[in-house]
Order: sequence, then C-alpha cells, then structure tokens
Amino acid sequence: MDAKDRMILSLLQEDSTISVKDVAEKIGLTFTPTYERIKQLEKQNVIEKYVAILNREKLGLNIIVYCNIRLKEQSKKTLEDFENHIKKFDEVQEMISLSGEYDYMLKIIVKDINSYNDFAVNVISNSPNIWQYHSLIALSEVKKTTKYKID
Repeated sequence: MDAKDRMILSLLQEDSTISVKDVAEKIGLTFTPTYERIKQLEKQNVIEKYVAILNREKLGLNIIVYCNIRLKEQSKKTLEDFENHIKKFDEVQEMISLSGEYDYMLKIIVKDINSYNDFAVNVISNSPNIWQYHSLIALSEVKKTTKYKID
C-alpha cells in the first residue's frame, strides 16, 4: 500500500459516497488508475464494505451500556457457546474478548433503561456459562468515529 492508496482510504473514510472522479482529482491521478486502486483495495478486503452510519438518537436508541462479563469457565467450547449466543442480538453492537479481570466487554445500545434491564435479565443473565456481569452506562459520547489513522 502506497501513499496514494492511503489518501484514497482517508477520503473514503470521510465520505464513502464520494465519486471516483472526485477522489482522482484530490489525489492527483486520473479516473482509471484511481478506480483500479479502489477495486484492488476492495479485492484485498482492506475496504470491507460501504455502509450508512445512522443517528442512533433519531432512531430512539438513547442508552449506551458497556457490559463487562465474567464467565464461570474459559474452555474453548464455553467461550464459543457464549459468543454464538450473544452474536444473535442486534442490541449488542460490539463484543470484545479481553484479557484480565473480565472475559468480554459488550457495547449494548437500547432505547431506554427499562429496555436495558430487560436485556440484562432476559439475555445476559441467561447466557451460557455466565458468572457475573457489570454494567457501565454512558453519560455522553465525547468522541465517536469510525475513521482509522492511516500512516
């Protein structure tokens, strides 16, 4: 990946609807080589997909909860069972495996605190091999981005 590819990626991270023509102008290439570079980045799965980023608050999703999970056991099968169970729920935006005190951190987005309570009682506490969970409710989003720093 060279400097032109990194420039393309930076531009697409800012606005994935930008035209190839506009990308080409901004990076100092013509249309065809720019198009070929974008297609190659897609083929290499550097660009995984193009998505619309929605305003969660306008969708009535007002609560963000980070939920730290401890499992009773950490065998491969129990970890996979827990992961497969949690992946089914759209409320869970992110699921991260951790080292240290907790086994997982979930980012859960719901409409209100009652919805989170229902989710915690009916989903988290009934998940396979659950030992303990600890909820952290976000008061505000100070920084939110999907953009990676590309050197």
